[in-house]
Amino acid sequence: RPGRGPVRAGEGPVRRAAARPVQAFDGQFPNGPLVVLDGDGSAYGVGGLVLECPATTFAQLAAWALAESGLGAARLNRNGRDADPLIVLTAAAAERFGLPPSLDDDPATRRSQRLPQDHKVVKALARSKWQLTRRGFGPWPRIYRPVADGRRQCVQLAVLPWRALDDRAWGAAGTLPAPDLARVLGIYASRVITPRGSSATCGLELMTALRPPTRAVRDEVSGEWVSGPNPGALTAVVQAAPPEVLAEHPAAQGWSGGFMDEESCQWIRPVQTLSEAEMVEPFAVGIDLNTAYLAAAGRLNVGLGAPVHVRRPRFDKKVPGAWLVDLSGIECDPRLPSPFTPTGLPPEGPGWYATPTIAYAQELGADVRPVEAYVREQYGAYLDPWHDRLREAYVSTMAEAGIPVEKDADERAFLAAMTAHRLLKDAGEDLDALRAALAAEGLAHLAGLGDGRLASAAWRHHQIAMVLTAVKSTVKFGIGKLRERPQGVGYVPGEPWPALERPTWRPDIRAAVIAKARVNLHRKMANVAKASGRYPLGVNIDCVVYASPTASPLGFLPLTGSGKVLPGAFRLGATPGLAKVEGVQSMLWAVDLLEREQPVNPARHVKGYDSATAEGK
Repeated sequence: RPGRGPVRAGEGPVRRAAARPVQAFDGQFPNGPLVVLDGDGSAYGVGGLVLECPATTFAQLAAWALAESGLGAARLNRNGRDADPLIVLTAAAAERFGLPPSLDDDPATRRSQRLPQDHKVVKALARSKWQLTRRGFGPWPRIYRPVADGRRQCVQLAVLPWRALDDRAWGAAGTLPAPDLARVLGIYASRVITPRGSSATCGLELMTALRPPTRAVRDEVSGEWVSGPNPGALTAVVQAAPPEVLAEHPAAQGWSGGFMDEESCQWIRPVQTLSEAEMVEPFAVGIDLNTAYLAAAGRLNVGLGAPVHVRRPRFDKKVPGAWLVDLSGIECDPRLPSPFTPTGLPPEGPGWYATPTIAYAQELGADVRPVEAYVREQYGAYLDPWHDRLREAYVSTMAEAGIPVEKDADERAFLAAMTAHRLLKDAGEDLDALRAALAAEGLAHLAGLGDGRLASAAWRHHQIAMVLTAVKSTVKFGIGKLRERPQGVGYVPGEPWPALERPTWRPDIRAAVIAKARVNLHRKMANVAKASGRYPLGVNIDCVVYASPTASPLGFLPLTGSGKVLPGAFRLGATPGLAKVEGVQSMLWAVDLLEREQPVNPARHVKGYDSATAEGK
């Protein structure tokens, strides 16, 4: 490829093809879901494809994308719609089309940044009869014309120099050469969804794409096909119950009955509860659950309709809702966090809880008697298709990294494969240092590779890690976006904000997922304590740190006679809900954090840095 730089490992052969017209409504997208457009007009697609894009204006680019490029993706549900073509603009391409090199870099306003209405690019689009969505021309602009002859005319853009690919979700993907970025985005698009915004937006859009709000139904009177609600989907905006919302929400104004506080656990073990045996262990080992929110979302009943207020209800663990219950009388071992609060401290009186929390209290033997509740009488496993697709995406990507994903995979082989993946994805240009690190971990089969093959393996794992990070962020931030807060400066509490207009603004669903994830984690900690007498040193969302005699979690986890981790504890593996190593430090390091005047959570720092800050938690 003269003048195009070196071919990267795993890129595959280049297919240079002329753009060809696509037949309307044929459902075929021969050139894949997206291209990465460079400054010379080369549009890099999936599988090494390179198209020549002649456009020099955004109006021409939109027309080319819709009529000639062969780009798009088939709908994920027969009641949904096909995905719009995605054109990713490199810095050189953005300059070619007249965009400034950057927008506002202030973190406080970055999410709302866009070109002003009087910018020449926006005015040129308007003159050409193209429109922009309400978000305007920002990092993820959507250019469209009204539907014509039943055909959608919409193109999604992503502007790389404007931070379209957030490094929290995509790592360094935005700095990749165009062909490599096309490969990474193409894998994500095929396994998850064609990107159309932040990972949070993609997570929410995936829910809707898999369970569209409407479907075609035949009118009983006219016999014609019309749009009707789709069973099992979120079909309309519903008013949230006062205890489910944020304090600034319109429904919360004048409400004094308290709010649900269903958040992930962040807890520090009181240092005085540590035993002498724990204090002298050599290691503090952190383990975390793979995509804990995703594991919690599976087979979870959530409300499909509006809440109904009930006095003195009888608790039913199958019914989603917000329940006012006093759980303060349940005794908690101080060596474990309370499962009922995000702080891990026991509740001090009545509070509002989501169904999974109350169900766990019942499981622990509590006599649950709600004072009142807001229940969802219409409910179902709305998130199941979302869970299944993202689970498959995560597992497939882990398998691509050479990590065993079978249900009965050997846990020691899994740990070795994860170590290899970590070293390869984080490798720099010093192959000798990488080879030495691999040899030190007993990975001789990799350490013995020649320079070319070792560099190729490192580059491939580097890209696989980006896809994994994006999948995990789609889960985490997608759940978070179910309760999106007001954005931008000048917001007045009590006023509605745009997110409230979505059927998917559902803080009750977010609360149920997080509550289930938190109690799932607590159940595992309780099972470890029961089986082995070991207790955590700290908890940070989905990460738990234990004192250990070895640097491997197999040193402290309870094992069966065959040497596998006991079922019900932190089983090690690649699938959602199973555990992997988060980090290893010395026990002296952990004790130092716990003994400080203001104790520091070792689970936040076991990676060697503050994971909450680095990952935007």
